[in-house]
Amino acid sequence: MKITIITVGKIKEKYLTAGIQEFQKRLTPFCKLDIIELVEERMPDAPSAAEKTQALTREGERILKAVRPGTYLIVLDVAGQALSSEQLAAKFENLALTGQSDLTFVIGGAFGLSAEVVSAAKERLSFSKMTFTHQMIRLLLVEQIYRAFKIWRGEPYHL
Repeated sequence: MKITIITVGKIKEKYLTAGIQEFQKRLTPFCKLDIIELVEERMPDAPSAAEKTQALTREGERILKAVRPGTYLIVLDVAGQALSSEQLAAKFENLALTGQSDLTFVIGGAFGLSAEVVSAAKERLSFSKMTFTHQMIRLLLVEQIYRAFKIWRGEPYHL
């Protein structure tokens, strides 16, 4: 399986980078994982609604250019569907059984995703109704991808 994570912005915190790298290493037996970091739009301290929309549009254009044709696109969205780890594992298995082995997850920047990116997605996935930084979500996502593969394969999962 090939999994790509397209994300807006870089990670500055060393502890998040270390955690992401650890799960990338653990995922090598299960999938090919690529992370594509895109530039986050600069915004004033108190951006107007129009400035936010323009920034999301520009970020959205870069995101959509990075999405490979034919990939199964899942965006992380607070208004999306919440899945348990077992449900995510079942989703991976069902997608693989139907010949869909190329998945792309998108994590937006501080202001979310453009409507164009959300409408291009096959699914919208929510981790919680709580708000997390987009940097922290990247760590949570790679951990859940790893957990899903372990569950799918019937292997024990312990850190």
